[in-house]
Amino acid sequence: MEEKTSIAAKLNWLRAGVLGANDGIISTAGVVMGVAATGAALGEIATAGMAAVTAGAVSMALGEYVSVSAQRDTERAMISQHAEEVRDTPDDLEADIVSTLEKRGLNPETARVAAQELAAGDLLHAHLMVHHNVDSKELTNPWAAALSSAVAFLLGSIFPLVAVVVAPAGSRGLVTLIATVVALCVTGGISAMLSEGSTARSVTRLVVGGALAMAITYGLGYLFGEVAL
Repeated sequence: MEEKTSIAAKLNWLRAGVLGANDGIISTAGVVMGVAATGAALGEIATAGMAAVTAGAVSMALGEYVSVSAQRDTERAMISQHAEEVRDTPDDLEADIVSTLEKRGLNPETARVAAQELAAGDLLHAHLMVHHNVDSKELTNPWAAALSSAVAFLLGSIFPLVAVVVAPAGSRGLVTLIATVVALCVTGGISAMLSEGSTARSVTRLVVGGALAMAITYGLGYLFGEVAL
């Protein structure tokens, strides 16, 4: 059971990383395309892109830290509450484990034996794992979540930022678009693999969404300056 929980936790971290990378790809591509559409020089485009990357990474990290910290506080409060129940009514907690295992398909006798074995080791840990899917021995780490989210955003933003910087002046828009689409295809494929869903559907959603974001920011940039692509 703990092994399955650990695998699920790792998959959740990976999914969060993919989402962070998608945010980095799309938001950075949108910013550099919008600024480039105003007729800005390469230095100005790069500066705007770096500012967007920095702000985005900090925002992602802060948001993830706050979210995971709240989750960790909730888990700690739950552990404290259940620790009191273990001390006062241990039989009730074991009965809860039996009931939960029966709902998951075990017959009453097997559920009772399994609950006794789990409770014999660490009743608090067993009840939290079975009844609430909370690992009391390995709580979520808000600092790790914040760092991984920021790194994922930075990695995603590299593709459009590098593309717009290295591309020739006359084809910055096209090169940035291609780099962004390729990056979104990769993250879309990874998302489909993790969710065991349709790769074509996942990639299409991301590419269409990314293209729409770039079109909107490019259009807004065009309204405020002459096209430089």
